[in-house]
This record gives sequence, C-alpha cells and structure tokens, in this order.
Amino acid sequence: MTSTSLPAAATSGGGCPAHLSTAPVQLGGGALQAEPRALYRKMRHEYGSVVPVELPGGVPAWLVVGYRELHRVMGDGELFPRDVGLWNQWERIPEDWPLLPMVGRPMPSIYFTAGAEHRRHAAMVVPALEAADPLEIREHCEQLADRLVDDVCTRGAADLVADFAEPLPVLVLARLVGFPDAEGRDIARVLKDLADGGPGAQEAHGRFGEHMRRLVEAKRATPGDDITSRMLADPEPFTDEEYALDLMAITAAGHLTTADWISNSLRLMLTEDQFADSLAGGRRSVGDAMNEVLWEESPTQILAGRWAARDTRLGGRTIRAGDMLLLGLGAANTDPLIRQDALPGGVGQRAGNGAHLAFSHGEYRCPFPAQEIAETIARTAIEVILDRLPDLELAVPVQDLVRRPSAFLCGTNALPVRFTPAPMTGDQL
Repeated sequence: MTSTSLPAAATSGGGCPAHLSTAPVQLGGGALQAEPRALYRKMRHEYGSVVPVELPGGVPAWLVVGYRELHRVMGDGELFPRDVGLWNQWERIPEDWPLLPMVGRPMPSIYFTAGAEHRRHAAMVVPALEAADPLEIREHCEQLADRLVDDVCTRGAADLVADFAEPLPVLVLARLVGFPDAEGRDIARVLKDLADGGPGAQEAHGRFGEHMRRLVEAKRATPGDDITSRMLADPEPFTDEEYALDLMAITAAGHLTTADWISNSLRLMLTEDQFADSLAGGRRSVGDAMNEVLWEESPTQILAGRWAARDTRLGGRTIRAGDMLLLGLGAANTDPLIRQDALPGGVGQRAGNGAHLAFSHGEYRCPFPAQEIAETIARTAIEVILDRLPDLELAVPVQDLVRRPSAFLCGTNALPVRFTPAPMTGDQL
C-alpha cells in the first residue's frame, strides 16, 4: 500500500469550512502505522471532520473522522447505505485491486447488502450467533488458550501475537461455526493475508470461500450444535453461496479484530504503569485495559464503508451520489469534541464508558451477540495467559514494537515477551 502522508501544501484552517484543504491524503501505512492519533489530530486541524483521501490506484474516497459526523453517517441507512453497488468508481477498479476483498463488491451477504435484504440476512445470522452458549464459548477458549500456552510455556519466551493472540480467536470461531480444529490454523493464515490487503489478498479470499463452501456441504449432510447448522435450519430460503458468504463475514469480522483486542490490551498492561496490577492478577484492571483499547487503539481503525445515495453535505464538504465514505472509527473515538476525559486521570473516567464506536453504530453495527462472543474470547484469553505466565515482561524496548501495516486495522506485528518457564497443563503432559 502507499504511505499515509499529509500534503505539504495543506493549509491550516483549524477546521473552518472556508479554509479546509482539498488535497487528498494518500491513505496507506506510513504515519497511521507509526502513530495514528497524531495523524488524526493533524487531519482535523487541516481538513476538518471529513477528509478527502486517495486509496491505492488513485481511488478517491472520504474519511469521516468527526464523532458527530460519523454518528450521523452510521445512523442514516437511507442517505448513507452500505450498498457498494452505488459506488461511482467501479469503472476504474481493476479485478486485482488489493482492497477489493475489504471494500467488497455487490454480493448476497449480511455484510454487503442493504435495506430489506440486509435485514433478511441478519434475521437468520443473529439468532444463530445468539444461541451459542456463553459458558461453552468460555470453555472452548480456556481449552484452546491452554493448548497454545503449552506450546511455549517451557521456553521462557514467546511472541504473544503469532503464538497466542492471532491463532486463538479463529480457533474458537472455527469450533463455533462447526470446523474441526485441524482447519483453524489455515483459516487464520488466510484471514491475515486477506486483512493486510497485500498482493495475496485476492488469492486468500478465494481460499477462504472454499473453506466455507465445504463447511456448508458438510453441515447440510451432518448437522451439529453449531452456528452453521443453526443457519441452515432457518426457515427462510437461502442459497449455499449466501450461507458461505455470511459465514465468511462472521469469521472475518471476528478474527483479527479480536486478536488485536487481545494483543493491544496485553501490550497496554506490559507498557503502561496504571495497568501494571493486571499482571498481578487484578481482574478489574483487565476490563479497564480492554475498554481503554476500544477508545484509544480500536482494533478496527477504518471501516469500509458507506456510499452516498444522493448529493449531500457533511462536515463542510460536498458529497456526491455514489461517493464512498470510510468510517474513521479510531479517529472519531479520539475526537476532542466528545472526549471530556482527555485530561489527566482520563483513563479512570473512561472505565465502563461504552460510548466508543469500536463496534460501529446503527443498523449495520456489529451484532450484539458477536460483540459478546468477541469480549468473552478476549477477556478469557488474557486471564488464561496471566494465570499461566504471571511474570510476563516485554522482551524488547517498547519503541521497537511495530504496528500492523494496515490503515484499516490497529494491531502489533509482534509482541515478544519473556517469563519464567512454566509447566504444561496436566492434560497435555
């Protein structure tokens, strides 16, 4: 992807519509990878709450970074539907465009449909998620987390991203949708290639679809107590393609976002003094750290997208019919207009405050059952590793930690730690 930078010619209009810069920001890795909050502050100062951006290949879009403006976009499904078919740039999008799997194309899934069709898919998917037993989810997570810790506990060193945070959510989700454990790790690799938006994204998307199509066929022949079987049992008629696409949406949306929630929370506990008691078993501070991450380092920084149904005005900008609006969830969460807690002691004030937009908002927000599944996985994962490896410490200087090369997701490439070698669990010996 291209680097993220603000044009040197950009003027400082302090957000006044008459002085907003119009030169687009090249949206990619770069500054977002190094320090997204600093870039968001600069964007607001020079561009206001709605920023013209340019995606790889010179594709234009709008990045909404203001909390109030983003709330309006996500809350108005008629003016700003999630209907990629409205996009006015389709004629210039090549088949191998690296962000195509993330932006999407018109297809019959819960994620890429709008209006009545979206609600039809949601009425089938959400109850299937809701029926998952929270205690069973926690048991799966504890068992699989212990298995991953057993792989590294005798070494005295590990990478908490590659060895733990990335594989765990997809292993749990794979069980919940009905995959055997053996397929979980390959799906994790596929989803990482897909989310990073690199040259292998299209091929990864194809492999991901094959996994899901095989799963639908297997569960149609032999149903079980899993999300896929419950979806297939819904009385509303859906095609096998629709089932597979919805399963892809469920798994993709829950994998790296939950992985980054785990690793970002652990990084916070390892590097910030106010969360040090988490490492000594302070359960309340685990929840505080997880909530702090949703405010300050939301795993989903930018979400694609919404498309304007007609010409309109937003944040002092003229938005044309068919323009794509990227949802700047991470930027909006740090908007000073709604962040009265952005003062000394703000961390404590944010504890328990769920007004962040980390799970989006409105009709297309992350369904509540999916949020609960993600929170169960993340909290259980953190508690298991702190119980098993209580003297964790960072193995490299904090400034050596490198963020994931993605403008859309906020995570760390690696989180090297050291600890006193510990025994494996009894059932693994």
